[in-house]
Amino acid sequence: MEVVNRSLSFSRLLQLCASDKNLRKGQNIHAQIIKTGFLSDPFLQNSLINTYSKCGDMADAELKFEEIQTKDVVSWNCLISGFCNHSHDSKVLNLFKRMTTENMKPNSFTFSGVITAISGLSALREGRQVHSLSMKTSILNDVYVGSSLINMYCKCGLVSEARLVFEEMPDKNMVTWAAMISGYALERCGHEAIALFKLLQKENMGLNEFIFTGVLSAASAKEFLNYGLQIHSQALKTGLESHISVKNAIVTMYSKCERLTDALLVFESSEEKNPITWSAMITGYTQNGDSSEALRLFSSMNLAGIRPSEFTLVAVLNSCSNLMALWPGIQVHTYLLKMGFGHLLFIRSALIDMYAKCGSIKDARKGFDQLQEADVVLWTSIINGHVQNGENEEALSLYGQMERENIRPNSLTIASVLRACSSLAALEQGKQIHARAVKYGFGLTNPTGSALSTLYSKCGCLEEGNLAFQRIPERDVVSWNTMISGYSHNGFGQKALKLFEEMESEGITPDSVTFVNLLSACSHMGVVERGWHYFKLMKEKYGIEPRVDHYACIVDVLSRKGLLLEARNFIESVPIDHGLALWRILLGACRNQRNFEIGSYAGQRLMELGSTESSAYVLLSSIYASVGRWGDVERVRKLMRERGVAKEPGCSWVELKNRVHVFVVGDQMHPQIGEIRLELKRLNMQMGDEGYRPDTNWVFPDMERGLAQSG
Repeated sequence: MEVVNRSLSFSRLLQLCASDKNLRKGQNIHAQIIKTGFLSDPFLQNSLINTYSKCGDMADAELKFEEIQTKDVVSWNCLISGFCNHSHDSKVLNLFKRMTTENMKPNSFTFSGVITAISGLSALREGRQVHSLSMKTSILNDVYVGSSLINMYCKCGLVSEARLVFEEMPDKNMVTWAAMISGYALERCGHEAIALFKLLQKENMGLNEFIFTGVLSAASAKEFLNYGLQIHSQALKTGLESHISVKNAIVTMYSKCERLTDALLVFESSEEKNPITWSAMITGYTQNGDSSEALRLFSSMNLAGIRPSEFTLVAVLNSCSNLMALWPGIQVHTYLLKMGFGHLLFIRSALIDMYAKCGSIKDARKGFDQLQEADVVLWTSIINGHVQNGENEEALSLYGQMERENIRPNSLTIASVLRACSSLAALEQGKQIHARAVKYGFGLTNPTGSALSTLYSKCGCLEEGNLAFQRIPERDVVSWNTMISGYSHNGFGQKALKLFEEMESEGITPDSVTFVNLLSACSHMGVVERGWHYFKLMKEKYGIEPRVDHYACIVDVLSRKGLLLEARNFIESVPIDHGLALWRILLGACRNQRNFEIGSYAGQRLMELGSTESSAYVLLSSIYASVGRWGDVERVRKLMRERGVAKEPGCSWVELKNRVHVFVVGDQMHPQIGEIRLELKRLNMQMGDEGYRPDTNWVFPDMERGLAQSG
């Protein structure tokens, strides 16, 4: 009797150590058990495995397990549970296989642990095998095994199979219902999750916080806002809204439904805020375009002494990206390194994206090159970073390297590479990427469809561009803008305007970019009245405030039509700071239409504003030279010298046999420069023989001769 009591006493002490996760005390009790000779007690042996497992010392737990001569199912379950709780999922599977080969019959606890490990690995084949075995051993009817199977199938993306298990279960508890509702939420099956929630209410089984967390997650989309409001109301009535996990889910739901005011009310009413609460609100601000407020809230979180999670930091980095705020981004980078999050791949991806969007592509590339194994998300981030910073050749080079390393691109990768081809007008390479997209099974859904339409439109292949556009299943405003821009810039203004009417008829709300494209089309067509119509429409009907681009288009419309005085007066009336852009347009128009009076006025305004662009000085000098005002010519040239303005050399490129040839004025580096010069000489002679005479009215006159005459 004394032996039994002593054994029970040791067992209770070990349970306390396991609950408190007090490894040192557990080791001391282990030593006492050895001294008193109770180590051979199977009950105590299993308790020791459990204690070491719960305290995180899996090496000693496994060692103790191997020392047991006669293992029972509890011994196996203790170690399986330990591996499962510490995410050693592959070890759980190996242990289960060994258990079955040693003819140890598993019980419901064994199956629950093994199925949980399979969920972590998304190992569907093994999951189905275990499912089959549980049916053979008649353990499938156990509510915990059934709930684990539902969770496993949902995590593998097979909610229909999970629902079959759910329907076949004779007994269901709250865990079962929560698992199925959460599974639907995970797969974004909002209607099914809400329908199941309503069915649960009819069953009168009661509700818990896990049920509410799952169904609120499913309702986190604008289309389910009314359901979300009803579920919030029910959470208040049942008192379950006080659970912090439910409050966090409500904050997330309102944020994703673009109801930030409601989200903030719930956030501020929460007396107990954990890192997830703060993260939900910060992420909400970031996703709804209020990145400045997200950074302010993150600062408040730090002042409150709340340690952010890695997910909070991703949201903060995304806010820095949206604001192109490099210095705050660097500070967050330093902070997360101190917290030990620097090794996480999704953190690294956010860092690469932040540095790239903030224009620090060297830092982005440095972070990328330090990775030993980059996944497709990281490859896409760095490729897109190069595209955003105008380094399109490097983006294409990186994509080639990605393909050589057998990293399968995703639709975002393809869209970024297509944008690089568009910027370079590299049609043949773009066609090859198009073929790759087809090979990989990417349809014309956005963003791939819009990127393809842009590529073909920018390369002048409007038929192919329109074909890609028409095949996009859900065309957003970006898709429409792409095609309208394509028609506008390729001289098909009427088609651009007609497409806008079609866009309106389909209920797509235009944005500021749409009107830039429309006004540009009016400019190319020379239709002033139509241009004024769209300029007024954007503000009066759609509430879009005109920006510099829109004012520039109006100046261009007026200038091309020869209404230079009206253009000058319009520029003087513009209510926003437009810098130099509008005067530069007017100056160019005056040069083309030989209006020296308004041209000199526009040029003088540019000089007064301190323009550092060589084109403005060259145009103004041309105007003065054409009317023999050599003193003014010299004054402009002197200003150029004083301000350090140098004329940028012209640059052009052409794609030939899958290779892009770049030409810069005065460049002698091209390997075929001798042949090129000979061909140019031959063409000049042929043009002269056929009577061509160049128009030299606007070529700089002999400056030295002119200046000498003026002296």
